[in-house]
Amino acid sequence: MEETTYQELILTLNQEYVEFIADFVANIYGDGVELGDGKIIIRSENDLSFVQDAVESLVATLGSVIDISFQLEEKKNIDWIKEYQDSIQPIEAGEFYIYPSWFKPKEGKINIKIDPALAFGSGHHATTFGCLEAISNTAKGGERVLDVGCGSGILGLACTKLGALVELCDTDPLSIKSTKENFILNEALYANIWEGSADKAEGEYDIVIANIIADVLKFIASDLKNLTKSKGTLILSGILDTKLSSILDAYSDLELVEQKHKDEWVTLIYHKETDVQPK
Repeated sequence: MEETTYQELILTLNQEYVEFIADFVANIYGDGVELGDGKIIIRSENDLSFVQDAVESLVATLGSVIDISFQLEEKKNIDWIKEYQDSIQPIEAGEFYIYPSWFKPKEGKINIKIDPALAFGSGHHATTFGCLEAISNTAKGGERVLDVGCGSGILGLACTKLGALVELCDTDPLSIKSTKENFILNEALYANIWEGSADKAEGEYDIVIANIIADVLKFIASDLKNLTKSKGTLILSGILDTKLSSILDAYSDLELVEQKHKDEWVTLIYHKETDVQPK
């Protein structure tokens, strides 16, 4: 029997940029991407040099502000898909039990089935974990919810499981596709979903969730504030602790209810007392 091989590409970079680069890779490479501490690991039976070339081009267009190294190797084809599956364990966050399809649901928990392509879409990343905890304490059922930058759809699914009416959006078409698939996987329904950002939303929402990078949270601050109802809740995440002060300043006209810290990431829960004049 002929021995087959596969390619493994390891990207090593500052943890601050792992999500950004992993999201870019997901747009050009359809299979599983594994995230580690300052690492992105990609495996395929096909040539992966195009992924390295694309990331190098991206970094060059950004002025080489991201220091990144690449290690591309050919390896014997042990069952790396099983290895990847074995590396993804279920987690509990608030009321929720997040598990891949090769595990069983857990009694007494609100179960969400996610087969992750990226770790930060499966509840394992600190930002997703913080949002799930916040949702557990906020959504009681019947709320109108907007999930901005929905990714895998996990946060919208969590709200739906608690009885909320959920709308979702993302600028990445692959995220929209993934979200639709995960809602089907969980036999759940959303009210609306679109490719784009918060500026395409209509009306106001009881809960607005945005788990995206800090610079984007600042850029769309006015939209997020305007979309949150008076007496509503705004949940922000994707914030590195080094970026926290700038976000606190951008949203200082709202009441900060809680800060959740996990690893070097922060989740913020705001309450909108009355209509505010966005900065």
